[in-house]
Amino acid sequence: MTLQRLESFSNKEMIEEEVGILTTLLDEITKNMLKPATFEKILTLNKLSKAADYQGLSDLVEGLSNEEMVVISRYFAILPLLINISEDVDLAYEINHQNNINADYLGKLSTTIDLVAETDNAKEILEHLNVVPVLTAHPTQVQRKSMLDLTNHIHGLLRKYRDVKMGLINKDKWYNDLRRYIEIIMQTDMIREKKLKVTNEITNVMEYYDSSFLQAVPHLTNEYKRLASEKGIELDNPRPITMGMWIGGDRDGNPFVTAETLRQSAMTQCQVVMEHYEKKVFSLYREFSLSTSIVNTSEAVAEMARLSQDSSVFREKEPYRRAFFYIQTKLKNTKEFLLNVGQEEPRYATVAEFKDDLLAIKESLLENKGEALVSGDFTELLQAVDVFGFYLASIDMRQDSSVHEACVAELLKSAGIVDNYSELSEDEKCQILLEELTNDPRILSATHLEKSDLLQKELEIFQTARELKDKLGDNVIRQTIISHATSVSDLLELAIMHKEVGLVNKDTARVQIVPLFETIEDLDNSYDTMKKYLSLPLAQKWIAANHHYQEIMLGYSDSNKDGGYLSSCWTLYKAQQQLTAIGDEFGVKITFFHGRGGTVGRGGGPTYQAITSQPLRSINDRIRLTEQGEVIGNKYGNKDAAYYNLEMLVSAAINRMITEKKSDTSTSNRYESIMDEIVANSYRIYRDLVFGNEHFYDYFFESSPIKAISSFNIGSRPAARKTITEIGGLRAIPWVFSWSQSRVMFPGWYGVGSSFKAFIDQDPENIHFLRKMYKNWPFFQSLLSNVDMVLSKSNMNIAFEYAQLCEDEEVQAIYHTILDEWQLTKEVILAIEGYDDLLAENPYLKASLDYRMPYFNILNYIQLELIKRQRRGELSADQERLIHITINGIATGLRNSG
Repeated sequence: MTLQRLESFSNKEMIEEEVGILTTLLDEITKNMLKPATFEKILTLNKLSKAADYQGLSDLVEGLSNEEMVVISRYFAILPLLINISEDVDLAYEINHQNNINADYLGKLSTTIDLVAETDNAKEILEHLNVVPVLTAHPTQVQRKSMLDLTNHIHGLLRKYRDVKMGLINKDKWYNDLRRYIEIIMQTDMIREKKLKVTNEITNVMEYYDSSFLQAVPHLTNEYKRLASEKGIELDNPRPITMGMWIGGDRDGNPFVTAETLRQSAMTQCQVVMEHYEKKVFSLYREFSLSTSIVNTSEAVAEMARLSQDSSVFREKEPYRRAFFYIQTKLKNTKEFLLNVGQEEPRYATVAEFKDDLLAIKESLLENKGEALVSGDFTELLQAVDVFGFYLASIDMRQDSSVHEACVAELLKSAGIVDNYSELSEDEKCQILLEELTNDPRILSATHLEKSDLLQKELEIFQTARELKDKLGDNVIRQTIISHATSVSDLLELAIMHKEVGLVNKDTARVQIVPLFETIEDLDNSYDTMKKYLSLPLAQKWIAANHHYQEIMLGYSDSNKDGGYLSSCWTLYKAQQQLTAIGDEFGVKITFFHGRGGTVGRGGGPTYQAITSQPLRSINDRIRLTEQGEVIGNKYGNKDAAYYNLEMLVSAAINRMITEKKSDTSTSNRYESIMDEIVANSYRIYRDLVFGNEHFYDYFFESSPIKAISSFNIGSRPAARKTITEIGGLRAIPWVFSWSQSRVMFPGWYGVGSSFKAFIDQDPENIHFLRKMYKNWPFFQSLLSNVDMVLSKSNMNIAFEYAQLCEDEEVQAIYHTILDEWQLTKEVILAIEGYDDLLAENPYLKASLDYRMPYFNILNYIQLELIKRQRRGELSADQERLIHITINGIATGLRNSG
C-alpha cells in the first residue's frame, strides 16, 4: 500500500462542522457591524463566487462604496484564516490518533527506524544524522503577532470541540468564548502600521519555541532513541534535529542588521532557553518529594542537597528536592551572568556542568530502582540540554560577497599591501589572500587610519560573533554564508575578515565558510569554484578540523527568477551531483543547505518529497533547510504539528540516505540527457519572455500589487537591494509573492509546457518515456507534482482581470502569451501523469482548495477594484491600507505564498 501524508486521513465532516460553526459566528458578528443591505451583498458575493460567475463578481464589487469595502474585505480575509485553523486542529488530532492506533503514514518515524535497522551501518546513520530547520525572517508572514495570538486562542478552543460534543465541557461557555475571540479579530488591525524592526522579528520567532519547538524537539529525539533501542541499536548522543536561526545575523541587503542585533538575537535565545530550563527544574523540584525514610541517594546527590540553600525544615528528608533547588540556584545565577554579567555564585561555567548535575540525579535514581522516575519530563529536560545548550539555535551570519571584497580591499590598502585589490585578476587576488592567511600573523585593521562605516560595521559584527562564541559556546554561531559566491577569492575574503577577529588561523577555523550559489550561472560554475577551494592546503586543514565536513548553500529563489522553474530545479540537482562527487575526490563530506521558500517558485512544496527526490548520496548525514514566513506558522504553530513536520524531515533524510540506486546506468543517463534537452529549451523560453520582451517589466509592475507589497510592513528588509529599475534588481520574495497575489503563480510553471511539448512532438514514443520517468524517478515525480499543485492554485480568469490594469495594449498582450503557456502546461502535465484533473494524487488539498477558493477569489476582485481606485486617486490614505488586508487574506488562503 502506498503511504499517504497524514492529511489524507483527515476528517472532512468534522472540518465542515467546525467551519460551519465559525462561519455562523462570523456572519452574526459581521451582520451586527453592517447595514442589512451591505450584509446581503456579502451573501451575494459568496453565491456568485461559488458559481464561478466572475462577471457578476466584478460588477458587484465595482458598485461597493469604499466604506462597505472596509468590513467586507475583513470578512473575506478572516474566513480563510478560520478554515485554516480548523484544518490545523484536525491535523493535530490525526497526528495523535494515527500514532495511538499505530497506523502507518508517510514519514512515520517508527517505520523509518525499522527500515534503517536492516542496514549494515544503522548505528552510524542514526548516531550522526542531523537535520536543521533554519528559521528566517524573509518577509512573507503577513499577519501581526496579535492576530497570531488570537488564532492560537481559537485553535485551543477548537481542540476542545470534541469534548464539547461529548458533554465534557459546557457548550454555552465554549461557544461564547469562541464568539468573543472572533469578534476581537474582526475589530483588530490585521496588518502592521509600522515596519517591523529586526528586534521585533527576533521576539516574534521566539514564540514558536515556547509553543512548539522546546517540547517537540526533545520529545522527537527521545522517541528516536527509544525506537532505535527497540531494534537493538543503542545510541550515545544523537541529535536528529537541531535548530538554526538567520534573524539578527542575516545582513545581506538588510542595513538594519548590526553587531547589536546579532548580540540581541543570541541573548534573547539564551534567555528563552534558560527560562525553559528553570521552569522544568522547578517542576521537577515540586515533583520529586522522595524521602530518605524510604529511599537512598547517591553521595553526589547528598552533596548537592548539602550545598542547597533550601533550608526549609520540611525538606530535611527530601534530598532530591534540595538537590533540584541547588540546580535552580545555579541556573538562575548562570542566566544572570550570561544576560546581565552578574557575578553570583554558584553558577555553571558550561552547559556540560549543568548536564552533569542532572545526570548525577538520574544515576542516583537508577541505583535505587527509580527507573520509572527518570522518564517523561526528566528525560526530555536532559535531551533539551543536549540539543539546545545555553544558546538554543545556531545563528547563521550572511553577507554579500561584494561587501566582503570592499572591506578586504580597504584593509589591504590601509596596511600598505596593495592599493587596487578589486582590479586584480582572480589568481592575483588568491595569491595575496593566501599569503595573508598563511604567512602573515598581523591584524590588518590594527592601523590608525580611519575606517569606512562599512568596514567598521563588518568588523564589529565579526568581533561580536567571536565574543558570543566565547560566552555561549561555539555552537551559537557555526556558519558564515557568502551570498553571490562566484569564486575562490570570495571564500578567502571572508576568511580574512574572520582572521581579523581571531576566528581563523592557518590551522583551524572556528566558523565554517559557506558559499551560497544562487544564479543558474553560479550553480553551473560551482564545481570549478569548489574544486579550486578544496585543492588549497589551507582549506583542507580547516575542513579536517571540522570533521571533514564542508557545507554549501544552494539558492532556489534567485535561480528560479534567473532561469525559470525547470532550469532552477535541474541545475540545482546536477550541482548537487557534481559537488558530492568533488567531495568524494578530496575525502570531504559535502553537505547542503537548501535555501527554500514556501511556494514552489522558491523551492517549496511538500517537504518529504522534496528531500527524498534529491540526488542519491547528496545527504551525507547532515542537511539544513530554511523555513520562513507563513510556513513557520503552518508547520510549527503548535507542538503536534511541529512534531509531525520534524518527524517527516528526519524520516525523509534517512530514507534518502538508505535508498539504493535501482535503475541501471544507461537508463539514468537517458533520463538526464532528456532533462538536459528539455531544460535548455525551457530556459530559453523563460528568458525570452522575462528578460527579452521589452514589455514584460511594465506588465509585471502594472498587473500585480508589487508596489503595495513593497510598502507592506511584513519584514525589516527592503524589497530590493537597490532601486527597482529592472526584474533582476527585485528580490525573489516580492517577485513570487506578487505573482501569487495576481493568481498567475508564474514562477512555479512558466516554460514547462512548451519545453515538454517540443520533446513530445519529436517522437510519438517520447510521451511514454516521460510517463516512465514520472513513475520511476522521485526527482521527476516531485518536479511535476509541484507544477500540478501550483497550477491548481492559479486562476487565469482572475489573472486576466489583473492584466486589464495595464493601460497599453502591447503590454496587456503579455497575458495571452502567459495564458497559452498555462493551458499547454496543464495539458502536458496531465498527459504525463495520466490523470484527467489536477491534484488527482492529493484529494485532501483539492478538497481544501475547493472549500476555501471561493472566499479568497472574492478578495482578488476587491483588491483589483481597490488598485483601480488608488490609481484614480479615489482612496484616502487609510483606505489604501485595505489593499494590504486583501493581500493578507489571499496569502492566508493560499498558505504557501512566499
